[in-house]
Formats: sequence, C-alpha cells, structure tokens
Amino acid sequence: MTFQFNFTIEDQITTLEDGALTLDSPKESSASENEKGIHRDRKCSKALSDVPQDHLLKTTLMENIDPSQDPESPLRATNGSSDLEPDKKQPCLRVAKEHAIPQDLKKVLENKAREMLPDIQHIRMSVVKNSLLKGNFPGENIVSKSFSSHSDLIPGVYEGGLKIWECTFDLLAHFTKAKVNFSGKKVLDLGCGSGLLGIFAFKVGAKEIHFQDYNSLVIDEVTLPNLLGNSTLDDEENDAKEPDVKRCRKSKVAQELSKCRFFSGEWSEFCKLVLSSEEHFVKYDFILTSETIYNPDYYSALHQTFLRLLGKNGRVLLASKAHYFGVGGGVHLFQKFVEERDVFVTKILEVINEGLKRYLIEMTFKYPS
Repeated sequence: MTFQFNFTIEDQITTLEDGALTLDSPKESSASENEKGIHRDRKCSKALSDVPQDHLLKTTLMENIDPSQDPESPLRATNGSSDLEPDKKQPCLRVAKEHAIPQDLKKVLENKAREMLPDIQHIRMSVVKNSLLKGNFPGENIVSKSFSSHSDLIPGVYEGGLKIWECTFDLLAHFTKAKVNFSGKKVLDLGCGSGLLGIFAFKVGAKEIHFQDYNSLVIDEVTLPNLLGNSTLDDEENDAKEPDVKRCRKSKVAQELSKCRFFSGEWSEFCKLVLSSEEHFVKYDFILTSETIYNPDYYSALHQTFLRLLGKNGRVLLASKAHYFGVGGGVHLFQKFVEERDVFVTKILEVINEGLKRYLIEMTFKYPS
C-alpha cells in the first residue's frame, strides 16, 4: 500500500541519568509548568483574536449538550456526571469550524515538493513552512509563532500538527499487524495533524472518515493535501487525452472525497459542532488518536469527547509515550484519570520498548448497553 504524506519527523531523543528518555521536542518541552500557567490565559485570548472574523461568522455554535441526558450515551449507566469534570485548568476554547473541500483540487497540491521514502511518498513539510513564512497567510500565523518561540507546541495557540509524532507509526503498524477492520466503519482521526491514521482507514474501505485538528492551517495545508495525494486525483494526469476516462476519474475522486469531512478547533467546541451537523448523528465506530495525552490539562475535554462521540460498541485506539517530560502527561496518569471516572475500560494492546517507551491502548465503554 502506497501513501503520500505531508509531514516532518524532527524528534531528538536524549537519555537521562536514570535511564529514562526524553524528546527534545515541543510535546516534551523543558518549559516549566509554572511558566505555562502564567501565560495560559493570555495565550487563550490571543489565540481567539487570531481567528479571522469570517471564520467566526461561518462557525456554527451550539449550546452544551449534557451527555447524561443523551438516551444513547453510556454515561446514563454510571453513577452520574458530577465527578466527570474535575476543577482543573481547561484548554482554550478555540472556535470550531468545518472546512469545505476546495473546488479546484489540483490547486491544493500546487507548490508541494514531493519526496520518496521506502513505500511512502510524501510532501516536504519544510517547503510548506517556508512558503507560509514568506507569504501573507490570511489567518492564524502559527508557523511564524512556532519559529519565533523555537517550539512546536504553544498551548492554546499551536498544538503540534505540523509534525508527525513517532507513536503514529506504531499505531499504523498495529493496524496491519492486528488486521484492524475499518471496512464499512465510521472513523474519527482526532488531533489528526498529517492525517495518517484516517488516511489508512480511507484507503482500506472505511465508510466515512472525519479529520479533526486544533489548528485550521494544519487542516488546509497538511491534512487535506495529504488525503488528496492518496486519492486517485494524481492518476488524472495520465487521462488527459482520454476525456471519457478523465470524467470517470473525476467522478471517482468526488466519490472518494464525499466520505471525508474536515474540522478544526478545540475538542469540546468540535463536539458541539459535529453533533449539530446532522439531524441524527451517527457516532463513530473508531476514534483514532496519537500523542494527544501529553498535557493533563486536556484530559477532561478528551475524555468528554470520547464519551460523547464514540458509539456504544466503538473502540478508541490511542498511541502514546509512557511519559512526556516537561509537560507532565503520560499513559499511567491518563489511565488513572479514566479509571477514576468509571466510564471506559482501558486495555494495553502493545508496549514498544525501542527508544522512548511507548504504548498502544484500546478504550471501550465499561457499560455499553
């Protein structure tokens, strides 16, 4: 199976004295928790101010839906929802929006330099970053902010979507090794970044795939181009002298893309938007997510997202490092958080000990009926 991706891998591993490992990367930033706490409110308000007004006007806002009142929600089987939201810092509520697929699909792939790795074709992310730095991008300027702060993680502003994190490859390998069946399933790639997980499901026959990332620029400049690069769009070049074949090809591309939807924004805002987007919303069979539990401040919103969007018999497949130094999150802390809420059962599918210790975890409802 051949993939085309738009990503960079820039993690650098450092060994600590006690044998533990840390990455010299934004999700494992050496910035102290106190420093982040001091600046969080300022960053949140600044992040919202960076969203263009036309984006705000186009966004559908809905009132909060209490999952305990949803007759299909397994939360009704628990003792109540009062203990689900601890008094912790909440992530910046960046407005959610759905991204339309452009009419001119070929333009999405313009000026994207392609490289070939073994079995993978991808678009060089460095070229994308440079073009965004030089150009006058009409929206959130996360690239320049990332460069000026020397970080690929700025809480409430940029959450790392312009890089691909190594646990994503672990989860992709697991899909093949475990023969995970996505055929005919509805799938959410949560915190998608380059969209590799959702693209895998797309290529093996998923019925519907939704992609979500915190930053709208990531969706427009990374996720969507990568999906198009893995559709049959490129084959159209070979059909130039055969109009009938070309028309068929365009029809096939449109059919493929009709299975996909793209969203940006903070998780709780995304939940409200996607739940309101269909009269009878069908919940996901799979929620796929990689390296999204690095910050404990986001656990509540992430848990609620799983609770509200996962089907009764659905599965969350999550990949993570054992611990994220400097940020504080990790597998054991997240498992404890989940266990205390008594809604999901967690199961360790695989432990990868090469380099920094990593885990693959499955989450299912404890009370599915």
